[in-house]
Amino acid sequence: MTLANAVPAAGISDDDMLAFLVQIGILLAVAVLLGRLAARIGLPAVVGELSAGVLLGPTLFGEPLVTLASPSGSPNGPMNLILAVAQFGVLMLIALTGGHVDLPGMRRSRRALAFVSTGSVVLPLAAGVGLGLLLPAWLRGPTADPTTFALFTGVAIAVSALPVIAKTLIDLQLLHREVGQLIVGAAAISDIIGWLLLSAVSTMVVAGGGLGSVGLSVVYLLGTLVVTVVVVRPLGRVLLDRSSRSPHPEVGTAVVVVLVVACAAGTLVLGLEPILGAFLCGLAIGSLGRHARGYLESLRPVVMSFLAPLFFATAGLKLDLGVLAHGPTLLVAVVAVLIASVAKLCGGYAGARVGGLSHRTGLAIGAGLNARGVVEIVIATVGLQLGILSPAMYAIVIVVAVATSVMTPPLLRLATRGIPTTDAERAREQRFSPSPS
Repeated sequence: MTLANAVPAAGISDDDMLAFLVQIGILLAVAVLLGRLAARIGLPAVVGELSAGVLLGPTLFGEPLVTLASPSGSPNGPMNLILAVAQFGVLMLIALTGGHVDLPGMRRSRRALAFVSTGSVVLPLAAGVGLGLLLPAWLRGPTADPTTFALFTGVAIAVSALPVIAKTLIDLQLLHREVGQLIVGAAAISDIIGWLLLSAVSTMVVAGGGLGSVGLSVVYLLGTLVVTVVVVRPLGRVLLDRSSRSPHPEVGTAVVVVLVVACAAGTLVLGLEPILGAFLCGLAIGSLGRHARGYLESLRPVVMSFLAPLFFATAGLKLDLGVLAHGPTLLVAVVAVLIASVAKLCGGYAGARVGGLSHRTGLAIGAGLNARGVVEIVIATVGLQLGILSPAMYAIVIVVAVATSVMTPPLLRLATRGIPTTDAERAREQRFSPSPS
């Protein structure tokens, strides 16, 4: 076909554009408002942001107030545009999460962290897989067999949410404490393992679940880790060092965005979750030092004020809490919250005790790692999109994410009440406290 005969690409209609602008404005306004309200009453902001989608979705009125349909009937309607923006936002959010991982700090406490991380992941993973095997078939999505559904349930139960945990520790003034450092380190390892497991299970579903596809996914996972170390990290160092010599600081920010998108695209091409690529890219950038992390952190205002609330609001739009009015579904939700909480508490506590930590410290670590928030909401969204979870199971997983995030601050406050503050912790608090203005 010659250029003269080429058919121009169809653009978005005026009606769809108007619907896109109105819907994204409503979603963002309600999400930010409810997020600030949640934070004011001591809850994680993600609870309010997710509630925005629930209020505007099918839970209260049977049909979404923010319509999912295109006014023009186009298959590429306004909600598809909103979902695309939200998915981009979650990639940036996960990259920021990866940038918070303190690798040197994790190396210094590697023995205790090894036991805590193992206990806090293995026991909840086993409990989640067991729960998934026992759950009825009507909770499975259309593409899930019993094995992949059970594995996915195990991953959802096993993870912790580093962003929610870090924010909780800051709010409770525990981040400078040794127990806070251990919780953050274990949560970071849990995140890494969670994204790897999510990619493996997702590959099983997409590729049909054969042993060959699982083995290939493991090879891809290992290759992705190697590429992150030997290619992405050195390339990021070179590009960000050159960006630092530019008089325009936005160049470094653009480099970070391109690197995150490229890594996410790379893992997607391999059949893995793009979230894994974004997380590993953030991890690599964060390991380059404060200057590189500064470029990554420059994304925070836009991500936290616009992209992340939009993502959680769209996640809430897919959630119909009306399914919990069904007695068996509500019972499964209650059981899932109890299993998730007890398994994480016992796993973290057991790992801490084997690692030589005190009884109180073990309880605090188990309580602190219980929050699943952001990470589990992302995992639930992936499970729904891949057809692993039914809408009812999606609602159950979201309930677990919100319930564990809400219960973590009071449990952590109670568990740390009897732990004395050391001189080293006081010195760390002074070192990292902001200078008086």
